[in-house]
Amino acid sequence: MHSDEPATCLHDVAYPEGYVHLHCGGGGGGAEEPKPAAKQFPFQLDPFQSEAIRCIENGESVMVSAHTSAGKTVVASYAIAMSLRDNQRVVYTSPIKALGNQKYREFKEEFSDVGLMTGDVTIDPNASCLVMTTEIWRSMQYKGSEVMREVAWVIFDEVHYMRDRERGVVWEESIIMAPKNSRFVFLSATVPNAKEFADWVAKVHQQPCHIVYTDYRPTPLQHHIFPSRGKGLYLVVDEKGKFHEETFQKALNALVPASEGEKKSENGKWLKGLVTGGTGEESDIFKIVKMLMWRQYDPVILFSFSKRECELLAMQMAKMDLNGDDEKVNVETIFWSAMDILSDDDKKLPQAIILFPWLRCLSSNLFSFKYAASAEKRNRRTPFWLASHFEGSHRDTLSRSKFDRILGSGTVRIVLLKMSRELKPFVQCLFATETFSIGLNMPAKTVVFTNVRKFDGDRFRWISSGEYIQMSGRAGRRGIDKRGICVLMVNEKLEPSTAKMMLKGTADCLNSAFHLSYNMILNQIRCEDGDPENLLRNSFYQFQSDRAIPNLEKQAKELEVEKDSIVIEEEDSLNDYYHLLLEHKKLKRKVRDIVFSPKYCLRFLQPGRLVRILPTKIDDENQTFSIEEQVTWGLIVNLEKTKGPSKDDDNKIEEANYTVDVLTRCVVSKDAVGNKSMQIVPLKDHGEPVVVSLPISLIDGLSSIRVVIAKDLLSLEVRQNTLKKISVVLSKFSEEGIPLLDPEEDMKVENNDYGKFVRRIEHLEGQLEKLEVARSPLVEQNLKALDTKRKLETKIKSINEMMRASSLAFKDELKARKRVLRRLGKQETLLSFITRGDIVELKGKVACEISSAEELTLTELIFNGVLKDANVEQMVALLSCFVWPEKLQDAPKPSEELDLLFIQLQETARRVAKIQLESNIREALTSLEKTDTFQDISAIVSIDVERFVDSFRPDIMETVYAWAKGSKFYEIMENTPQVFEGSLIRAIRRLEEILQQLIQAAKSIGETQLESKFEEAVSKIKRDIVFAASLYL
Repeated sequence: MHSDEPATCLHDVAYPEGYVHLHCGGGGGGAEEPKPAAKQFPFQLDPFQSEAIRCIENGESVMVSAHTSAGKTVVASYAIAMSLRDNQRVVYTSPIKALGNQKYREFKEEFSDVGLMTGDVTIDPNASCLVMTTEIWRSMQYKGSEVMREVAWVIFDEVHYMRDRERGVVWEESIIMAPKNSRFVFLSATVPNAKEFADWVAKVHQQPCHIVYTDYRPTPLQHHIFPSRGKGLYLVVDEKGKFHEETFQKALNALVPASEGEKKSENGKWLKGLVTGGTGEESDIFKIVKMLMWRQYDPVILFSFSKRECELLAMQMAKMDLNGDDEKVNVETIFWSAMDILSDDDKKLPQAIILFPWLRCLSSNLFSFKYAASAEKRNRRTPFWLASHFEGSHRDTLSRSKFDRILGSGTVRIVLLKMSRELKPFVQCLFATETFSIGLNMPAKTVVFTNVRKFDGDRFRWISSGEYIQMSGRAGRRGIDKRGICVLMVNEKLEPSTAKMMLKGTADCLNSAFHLSYNMILNQIRCEDGDPENLLRNSFYQFQSDRAIPNLEKQAKELEVEKDSIVIEEEDSLNDYYHLLLEHKKLKRKVRDIVFSPKYCLRFLQPGRLVRILPTKIDDENQTFSIEEQVTWGLIVNLEKTKGPSKDDDNKIEEANYTVDVLTRCVVSKDAVGNKSMQIVPLKDHGEPVVVSLPISLIDGLSSIRVVIAKDLLSLEVRQNTLKKISVVLSKFSEEGIPLLDPEEDMKVENNDYGKFVRRIEHLEGQLEKLEVARSPLVEQNLKALDTKRKLETKIKSINEMMRASSLAFKDELKARKRVLRRLGKQETLLSFITRGDIVELKGKVACEISSAEELTLTELIFNGVLKDANVEQMVALLSCFVWPEKLQDAPKPSEELDLLFIQLQETARRVAKIQLESNIREALTSLEKTDTFQDISAIVSIDVERFVDSFRPDIMETVYAWAKGSKFYEIMENTPQVFEGSLIRAIRRLEEILQQLIQAAKSIGETQLESKFEEAVSKIKRDIVFAASLYL
């Protein structure tokens, strides 16, 4: 929907089953006079805002689903104003502390009766409006806080964060456990299944929940492509949503091929000129920023998917001088004013030393703002002091609001200031990671994506349409820009269908990321009204599962009918033949994988060589069964190294890292929306001569014959003539067959498995020849029918497993986790987590308080006496193993004393993991992949003991030990140059969070000595620049 269309919205309402709707106006009984509006706005409200406010005034919950920057905060603001008007209490929750801090400042200025609770800071906890993180709200619910009995409205901002695989479960817990008499305001990005979410809320809380949905954008967007080392922008999607395929192809044709010496980023991604540029050329990032500034497309946000790359790109701007002499004088005055507040030690930090020359040249036109991939992983690298201390130094002379505009947000990496006559600086360019797109108010005209792929913890993949929608929503300032500009920096070929999916696709569905934890189970058992099974029953995951069952049952019945309709003569004897053939194909595939591994085949993949290829993918489930694999021929045009899933792909040559461009015959087709697809077909079939990029896995054989090919294959006629050459060669060797390279003699394959597989293949071929069924004239036809039948049986089995699993999601896992809690400790004594009667004991009380670390292992360390026996500094160093997930290269080895402590931690972790394994605890391999609404069953495996033990990293033990002993921050950074300052600061802050939880845990069991020890640890690490206050406070 675009700005020239009316700003319409969809309004629906979900009612619980059996609900009788009694219309009442004005938020009270029918006889009451309508109350005056709680708040007047100085602008005309959009329809979706008016509709949502009407629902709130009627005292009913509402979910508002709209694009980023559409104005959802207006609804939250009205809900707060209404609550204060009616003398009610309201809670506002946010997914990240920075957003909470920002909203606190905004609401405080407007309403005054506002408090803040983020874990780091508590301000006026008795206020009528409380701003807090969702985790704090969850904790208050478990502890039965007085606020629970008083709250009338709960506002969940950015509720689509519920699909986050690590933290999303907190939203489900918070919504399920919310007071039954409270009402809700859910603010979300556009989600296709908003009605499903509202249906769930209505069912759980037995109250209506309205859905107000709009995909209206006040400022329409234009989407451009900037090809690597290109000269300009290519408009591929205009403001009316039309995809320009011709322009898209021009943009891809403008891509300059990468050279071998190009620089790599830390996660193995090829930067392809993004940073380095060609010889004598400006880098791509420098060119695009320069171009955008020249076209007056500023302010600009540039999104990067890597913390290191974010900094690297920002540093490229040091060459750009955008300030005049007067501005440089102003910057210098402000810089030294800020520096004077720093201690002499902090002035020695590398960032403080290198920042000024860059700052003086560049001023505010750029700053880098690094958020990590999730709220708890937010990266604060040292230069954020400039924002915090600078604001404090001018507290008496300049208003906070001016500094908000100067700095743009609370957690700042590198801030550069441009002074105007009225001291209203204006940020023109900001480098950020993905999490910046969540809620924070930083309007921009242009958004740039520095890459089209991201690493999701498992593999590199294209940006999803939902991620693109979320981040691109930052482009276009309402009432200022006629249109927002989105630029996609492309450094590799991509299909039009992929680009359309990314640029014009739908938002991601709001699917549950529910999972069990020991902390959750223990808190549910301990809670007066708690019941783990009731939590599971009311979870959004269970709701989605139940809704899918009727459709799954229908699918299973239809597949059963189809399977039963397939009747095959002599099915038993044919079945033996079928399984032998499958084994034969499997072994041939293994042989092919060995022969065509890069180690052996790369040197033979030369242009002009005839290559035998598979027409379809080996694992294509729609491929019909045949005795002999169908193959065709092509001609190698080029070999290219591509991105692979491995972070250290420099040291591993993997098949997935290479593609071969092959000229062959294809059938090109288009679907209803114009997306092209290509199917490789035999040369004798009808089709077009096309150069396609294939993974090495689709190569079935290499010929010893090479032919001369033209340098330019763009012309259709040239490609047709080249294919004719292949046909001539094929006809010449029609009787004896095309000569192939011998794996052992020519390709020098030396592999023990290769010989074993070849011998097994020969044995199987002998067995196949002896079977009588193989000589039947209908054998091929019957085999295809049998293969179809077996595939149907597999689908039916998979669907039945899904339905069994959804009868009560996680019920078996709940039993297994309770079994672990009983086995870890001595039965029926005070040293258990829970008793057989599900009573929480001492260990369980401690684990109830630990939500920021692995609760079982940490609790065991407390009761084993490990933390009590170590001194304070050693204890803090040991606890750092719970907060440091990264594996550092050349990390300092812990001293002998610390190493002994770490060995004790490993032994404890191994014991905990073994008990979990014996109790049949299962875990997700990677992310929570979904098939429609279900978690992918194949991704759940038994817990890996050694991987669990290895999750505790000792890499920063020495660094944290030194910090606890009183070392200066610049000193510990000098000793660990490979560590990001922001990562270390985040780890120390998380460490303090764990210690605060341990203080509460010790208090809950009356361990005053341990409580004092944890408090002393907090006092030792909570100091200096690491714990500088947020800008917004």
